Amino acid sequence: MAHLVKLHDDNPDPRKVRQVLEVLNQNGLIVCPTDTVYSFATKLGSSKGFDRLSKAKGIKPNQAHFSLLCADLSDLSKYATHIGNPLFKMMKRKLPGPYTFVLPASGEVPKLYKGKKRTIGIRVPKHAVAQHLLRELGSPLVVSSVHDEDAVLEYTTDPELILERYNHLVDLVVDGGIGHLEASTVLDCTGSEPQVLRLGLGAIDDLW
Repeated sequence: MAHLVKLHDDNPDPRKVRQVLEVLNQNGLIVCPTDTVYSFATKLGSSKGFDRLSKAKGIKPNQAHFSLLCADLSDLSKYATHIGNPLFKMMKRKLPGPYTFVLPASGEVPKLYKGKKRTIGIRVPKHAVAQHLLRELGSPLVVSSVHDEDAVLEYTTDPELILERYNHLVDLVVDGGIGHLEASTVLDCTGSEPQVLRLGLGAIDDLW
């Protein structure tokens, strides 16, 4: 049975942080807060964790289009390619923040994470708990948002309700408070000009 681990923004309890990291380092699947919506998360490189993430989302692994949650842009050159100077400057200006940049994936990204398009979404969250976990883990997380079963609400924002619904599929839920109702803005940056795939929390009026 999954359980709730409360981590507070200002000063996360090191013992509880270690508890979360141990789960992630053992092919675990968690739900964690971001600067937008709550997300399923597993450590990059864990094929078992990835299979569990796909199962939780109800999709086949080879049809998945998940994103990497990174601590900062230092991971960018490792996991993505063909990033020109104007694009890098825009990303540096907007991240950390509520944006997902879809980029051509490098050979460092295992095939199973790329999907058929050979692209990867890169996120750098502006959220203290997510940032703390990423830095302590020393690796990106593969993430996908937790959707709500309600026809009106798109995302589940209450960590206790998430635990109730997914306790049979995940190992733990990180409680970082009530999440947002809106997801990240998704920008496809694989062509000559960035294209908005989804308008979310991130504003686009001052991107270029």
